[in-house]
Amino acid sequence: MAEGNSMTETREVMDIREASEYLGVSRETLYKYVYEEKLPAFKLGNRWKFKKTVLDRWMEKQSAQFEHRAARRLRATAR
Repeated sequence: MAEGNSMTETREVMDIREASEYLGVSRETLYKYVYEEKLPAFKLGNRWKFKKTVLDRWMEKQSAQFEHRAARRLRATAR
């Protein structure tokens, strides 16, 4: 009884549309990140593909870096 486009059914390998929906960014932004090598992706034929596990690790890393920078700013303003 699974629904069609449920986030719980996210495939391990996603195309540009699925990855943009998963990350919550536009396709244009996703292409920009790929071409600037800010986001891990690979080509299969002439199409960009994204592995969910790799994107999850990338998001964790981005989140940790943001939290680290925010903590440093807080410490700097507290002085």
